Amino acid sequence: MKKLKYIVYKEGKHYVSQCLNVDISSFGNTIQEAIDNLVEALELYFEDKDAADNIISINETMMGETLIHV
Repeated sequence: MKKLKYIVYKEGKHYVSQCLNVDISSFGNTIQEAIDNLVEALELYFEDKDAADNIISINETMMGETLIHV
């Protein structure tokens, strides 16, 4: 069993859930639906036993925001 970290953000009318340890994301109409859909996507991803080799270990997370000129 591995502990995976994720973030959830709103994009348009949907909530997007994105795993930080592997490149998997999902979405839903509510925050909980987005999380539940992410868990399901991760379970399907890890049905491939070799996929566990791709997990990035993350010990501490922080979130920030910055402005840039583009």
